[in-house]
Amino acid sequence: MSFRREYRLSKQSPKSKSRKELTKAAEASIEGTAADVEVPEKKSFIKQLTPEEKQKAHREGIIKTIVSSILGILAGLILYSQYGTGEDRMWYAILMIVIGITYYVQKLIYPSLKINVKEFKFKDWFYVEFMVIDFFLVTWTLLLN
Repeated sequence: MSFRREYRLSKQSPKSKSRKELTKAAEASIEGTAADVEVPEKKSFIKQLTPEEKQKAHREGIIKTIVSSILGILAGLILYSQYGTGEDRMWYAILMIVIGITYYVQKLIYPSLKINVKEFKFKDWFYVEFMVIDFFLVTWTLLLN
């Protein structure tokens, strides 16, 4: 039985033949008009970095990581010495204070390390502040234990 069904489905009816011919004719006309129209090539705007630029970017990334981690550790030490466990304070207020202070400190430190702060984008600031908060919380947690 299944063989007969497959056989019946594979036969083309007069309607399906005319549909196929219409789609082939439409595709041929579309291909003909598409060949006449020139499509401008997409240009790649990705700048290829020279080895010196790659090395400079790598150095700057390492410096950013070191500075932000040192600031986070210092913030953890200072807040532990000032507030101890911080039970009488709101933790999110302390977190915002740390973020604000370290943001401005980094804006002052990086130019002295020959890193252009004006080229920083949101992603860069988010990265360095995340490192600060991460090291701050880890240091404070270790000191509390």
